[in-house]
Amino acid sequence: MARSHSQSDAGRVARADSVAVIGLGRFGQALALELMDSGTEVLGIDFREEIVQELNGQLTHVVQADSTKEAALRQLAVPEFDRVVVAIGHDVEASILTTSILLGFNIEHLWVKAVSEQHGRILEQLGVKHVVFPEGDMGRRVAHLVRGSMQDYLEIGDDFSLIKMAPPPSTIGKNLTEAGVRTKFGVTVVAVRSVGGRWTYATAETVIAEGDTLLVAGSTAKAEAFSQLR
Repeated sequence: MARSHSQSDAGRVARADSVAVIGLGRFGQALALELMDSGTEVLGIDFREEIVQELNGQLTHVVQADSTKEAALRQLAVPEFDRVVVAIGHDVEASILTTSILLGFNIEHLWVKAVSEQHGRILEQLGVKHVVFPEGDMGRRVAHLVRGSMQDYLEIGDDFSLIKMAPPPSTIGKNLTEAGVRTKFGVTVVAVRSVGGRWTYATAETVIAEGDTLLVAGSTAKAEAFSQLR
C-alpha cells in the first residue's frame, strides 16, 4: 500500500531492495509498476497531485514533491537509494536540475530519460552513465520489426542484436551445420522453441522444424538479412 509522505517510511524503502522513480508520466508509471510486479519496492515521486492520487496503493510509497529541491529529496531519503530513475519527460529543465542534485548524492546506479539528442548530450556531459531514449529506442525497434519478418528485436549494443523469428524455409529439416547458419549467414542460433514446447539451447546438431521459433544473435544487418530469407 502507498503510504503518506514521511521521511521514516521513505528511509525504510531505501534500505530494502528498492528503486526510486522520479517522474510518473507514462514511461515512469510503466517502469514503476513493472518493478512492483517483479517484487521490487518502489518509491514514486511526482509534483502532480492527481498522478500521486492515481498511483496511491499501487506503489510501495508514492509522494508529491518537487524533485528540483534538494531538501525535498533529502527528506524522502533519496540519497540512501543506490538505484534511481529520473523519468521526467515534460520538463527538460526539471530533469537536468533533478539529475544534477542526484549526481551530488553520488547515487551508485542512476538512469535518466532523455527526450531529445540535445537533452541526452547534456546528461552525458553532466556525468550520467545510463541515458535512456524510450521513444527513439522504440522507434528503431519497430522499424526493424516492420522491415523484416522478425517477431521481436533487441539491440544489445553497437551493431549487435538478438532477434526472435520463424526459421527461413531453406533451413527447415536441416541441422544448423547443414543449414550453414553461421558459415553462410554469419549469425548464431542461440536457442530453439518447438510448437507448444520450451526454449532449449541450440547445438550444431539441432534440427530446425517447421513451426519452430528461433532466437538468433549477430550483427544487426546480418540478423535482419537472415530473418528476410525465403
